[in-house]
Amino acid sequence: MLNRTSRPSETESAGFLPTVSHSPLLARVAERARKLGPLFFGVVVAPTVVAVLYYGLFASDVYISESRFVVRAPERSVGAGSLGVLLRSAGWGSAGSEVYAARDYILSRDALKELNKSNELTEAYSGRSISIFDRFNSLGMNGSKESLYQYYLGKVSVGYDSTSSIMTLQVRAYAPQDAHRFNSILLRRAENLVNGLNVRAQTDLIRLAQSEVDKAQKKVTDTGLALARFRDRSGVVDPGQQASVQLQMISKLQDELIATRLRLVQLKRLAADNPQVPVLEAGIRSLQGEIEEETAKIVGGRESLAGSAVQYQRVLLDNQFAEKQLAAAMAAFEEARSEALRKQAYIERIVEPSMPDEALEPGRIRGILTAFAVGLVAWGVISMLVAGVREHRD
Repeated sequence: MLNRTSRPSETESAGFLPTVSHSPLLARVAERARKLGPLFFGVVVAPTVVAVLYYGLFASDVYISESRFVVRAPERSVGAGSLGVLLRSAGWGSAGSEVYAARDYILSRDALKELNKSNELTEAYSGRSISIFDRFNSLGMNGSKESLYQYYLGKVSVGYDSTSSIMTLQVRAYAPQDAHRFNSILLRRAENLVNGLNVRAQTDLIRLAQSEVDKAQKKVTDTGLALARFRDRSGVVDPGQQASVQLQMISKLQDELIATRLRLVQLKRLAADNPQVPVLEAGIRSLQGEIEEETAKIVGGRESLAGSAVQYQRVLLDNQFAEKQLAAAMAAFEEARSEALRKQAYIERIVEPSMPDEALEPGRIRGILTAFAVGLVAWGVISMLVAGVREHRD
């Protein structure tokens, strides 16, 4: 009887030794794999293989074009960073609402519509050279505008650094020229938006101030015409001054009346039958009539100078008030013009849109290692749960 341990078989003599006897490392790996069981293969090995296939064969290169800019406006608070200090020293600060307006516009459907005027964006992201997992509407079943917008949001990002007030615009594409072109268009459209906001704000501010000036001018014209009509109707330029003249005249008539009365009294004492007595008495009556007539012109009724003075003062005050309103409105108009020019905001480019010469995404090695690491963690957690359940059953 032959000893199997001492005599080699025909296979062994031919040089085909069993793998287990000649490869102990592989044997140990195979033994350990059998111990790990199908759970390890399903949770760790399979996802890692899928990741290797995807990142190694299917994932398309992604080129990123980046630009940086800041929205500046005079005499506004800026951040504490080095750039913020530089802008502040130059008398400039970061604009507030314009920053969010520019960011929201870049991420809006209007910006997408501007980029896709001639289906340039759709064609750039639907090329056959792009992986079926990455290109837009790869199955040709969902090419709606809403699905394109959701796809667009995944390719464009806008970051804002509140410390330095710098905004960073990144555009991802599968060709460097596309990424650079779309970034340039978005940046230019954001500049146009901020400029449009400036023009609209300036126009509204100046138009409002101009309307106040027009109203004040109309009021001055109306009150001036009312004052002229009053003077034409009453025949008096200024009732106050006219009344002063009338009072001076009455005072002179009263002085003359007193002097005439004194002469009449003296003449009656000396010669009662003097023929001058009737003349003096007639002069006294004439002076009294004139005094009463002049007094009636001043305080005799609504047509008197006293009655006219009330109406005149009201019309005159309206005219003077309107002139003051006009002066204030014109001053406000000039201030509005200066304010509109002073608050002009605009985009200052810090970094022009870059032309990428190397694909930065996807991170192939990182993606594979991440899939492997996540699988290991998941396998460990599931294994512990399964072991706990088995121990509980036992």
